Amino acid sequence: MVKFLDGFVPYQKKAAEKYDKFRWWSGLTFGDILDRAADIHPEKEAFVDGKTRLTYGEAREKTNKLAIGLMDLGIQPLDRVLIQLPNWNEFVFAYFAVQKIGAITVLLIDRYRQFEINRLISLTGATSWIVASRYRNTDYAPIIDDVLKEHPEMKNVVAVRGERDQKPFASLRRLIEKTQLTEDNLARLAARRPDPMQVAHMGPTGGTTGAPKIVPRTHNSLVNGTEYCCKAWEQSIEDINLLAGPIGHDLTFTKGFIGSIFTLGKVIFLDSTDNQDICETIQREKVTSIIWVPTLAQKMLRYDALDKYDLSSLKKMHSAGGASHPDLVKDVAEKLRMKFYNGYGGTEGMTTITRPRDDLEVVCTTVGRPTCPYDTYKVIDRDGNELPPNGEGELVLKGPGVFTGYYNNPEENKKVFTKDGFFRTGDMAKIDEKGYITITGRIKEMINRGGESISATEIERLINRHPGVAAVAVIPMPDPLMGERVCAYIQPKLGAQLGFDGIISFLKEQKASVLQLPERIEFIDAMPYTGVQKVDKKSLREDIERKLKAAGQAI
Repeated sequence: MVKFLDGFVPYQKKAAEKYDKFRWWSGLTFGDILDRAADIHPEKEAFVDGKTRLTYGEAREKTNKLAIGLMDLGIQPLDRVLIQLPNWNEFVFAYFAVQKIGAITVLLIDRYRQFEINRLISLTGATSWIVASRYRNTDYAPIIDDVLKEHPEMKNVVAVRGERDQKPFASLRRLIEKTQLTEDNLARLAARRPDPMQVAHMGPTGGTTGAPKIVPRTHNSLVNGTEYCCKAWEQSIEDINLLAGPIGHDLTFTKGFIGSIFTLGKVIFLDSTDNQDICETIQREKVTSIIWVPTLAQKMLRYDALDKYDLSSLKKMHSAGGASHPDLVKDVAEKLRMKFYNGYGGTEGMTTITRPRDDLEVVCTTVGRPTCPYDTYKVIDRDGNELPPNGEGELVLKGPGVFTGYYNNPEENKKVFTKDGFFRTGDMAKIDEKGYITITGRIKEMINRGGESISATEIERLINRHPGVAAVAVIPMPDPLMGERVCAYIQPKLGAQLGFDGIISFLKEQKASVLQLPERIEFIDAMPYTGVQKVDKKSLREDIERKLKAAGQAI
């Protein structure tokens, strides 16, 4: 009998028995996936970053050593472990080592700072943290010290590419180097293999409302979602997959990283989104497949030196995390001579993609079909009634690849699930007779900036702390490259003198990250309200669009 993590909503017994009976759940853990790849092709090159190149066998050996080292630090089954690393090979060891000992990974992107990190520790109950010592111009030491003052319950900080080794710090490199793969140690590690029904992974999200929440995913559920997706768009052992978006993003992690390992392909980690770096990497590594957000694809296509590189190895691109406009799809096909796969997904388990034999019109106008045929997607009206094909309403779903509820959040779970257990995505959609989905709009309070999901609600809360602010509303501002940018409308208190620089400085004092800094601020005398006294964000969006057009800016 599985003892589930407190605060996790288990799958209903009948549903779990069905998913298990028909093997929609494979019964594999994430540790099993890496082991299987290493058993089949131990000498195949698998992971490449700017520093090292590793085979599947070498990656497993380092993972096992680190896993034993983490056990020796005292990390227990179901302990939550933050992983905050750039696109480095060390991510492979860190992620799978935590999985192999039955602990739970919590992925953070490298740009998170004290505000987000403190919040996620509080939400997840994390007690360990694997983090870069330094990345680019950021020294994480003062950030780590600030977080430890706020959260003394953090028992372990494992430094990557750094030598800080006094308690609670440990060096990832030294943990690997000092560990021996003896029979006793390997037996201890094998005994820690988790039950596939147990929570494996926690993903931060704003969900449908923008308020921060945690999505717990079991081995069975998350493995299901990634396995069916890699089959749907025909990832293969011959693929050399470029990952340029942050590994902490759900798209990069699931469709790129885990999908590559499922199919025994090769991962090229690139910790840069510079066009020159991307093109040089494609040419040097003979990249065949790219998994990223539409914004990065647009940037690459606009690169004026694109024709100077040999990009002939490219065969396919999977893009999701934002709207892929028809012009982008056509440009990828014509200029790069590669297949474009249009997709839609989310941390909660939404996963759709177009198929290899879909024509250009389908790829341009839809996000494909659900990748797992055993997940159920439907569109409902405001009263919860299912709509017929091509009817527009809210997209809802459930199934073996879909989560069952936010962690420790019963009030939110009451709101986001229908009476019959379907998750309400907050996205407006249509589903045609063949099951193809078109996303038509959204209900949720999120801003999608180049694939980064940014909570308008969180930015509003931060700005509202300013003593001179009477009211604030944060909205998405249309942008031809990023899709959306962050725009804040602020009503100052009577007599307060506010300016853009002052608000930005205040947010930085609140330890906000760069993602939470508005790129435009409009100061207004009075906030518009609807008839039910809610801020009229629709009128604000219309206002900023008028101003952008008046200034001659493309939207």
